[in-house]
Amino acid sequence: MRRATTSINYRINHQIRAPKLRVISSDGKQVGIIPTYEAIGKALEEGLTLIEIAPNANPPVAKIVDLGKFKYEEKKARKEKKGVKGGDTKEVRFSPFIGTHDYQTRISRINEFLEEKNKVRLVVVFTRRQLGSKQFGYDLLKKIITEFGERIGIDMIPKFLGRNLMMVISPKASVKKQVQVEETPKEG
Repeated sequence: MRRATTSINYRINHQIRAPKLRVISSDGKQVGIIPTYEAIGKALEEGLTLIEIAPNANPPVAKIVDLGKFKYEEKKARKEKKGVKGGDTKEVRFSPFIGTHDYQTRISRINEFLEEKNKVRLVVVFTRRQLGSKQFGYDLLKKIITEFGERIGIDMIPKFLGRNLMMVISPKASVKKQVQVEETPKEG
């Protein structure tokens, strides 16, 4: 039968091989450098476990702790560290010649994403024939910006990547910089 393993395996009590250890008591105070058997005795006396927390130190560092509590706190800290994450980036696609109802639907989706504190990547997708009318894409993005007004910040100004005109906006609280939208496309 296989045991559930953590990413860090600590040596406990009699698994510790070093002859002397720098010991930290259960209340966090440093006991000093003492022989391993004596440190194990102190831990067992308190009904706790001796855990080697820094095996590469000279002498190794061990702590007297409640093993269950120690593992729980370590797992909680690892989970908290792993769970740290910024808001997601959501994508909303437009056509440069989008209908009014479709436009309103996409605006309401953008509004939902911004209320959830997510960044939104606005993508205007052009077909080959529409690439001659790039100005309509810039006008559409400008219309979106004016509709949201001061509630949004621009993280990435509109620019073409292949056949797509892209721009990233975010809710005002997480804005890094304010950038004005260009009136006309860049040539080149």
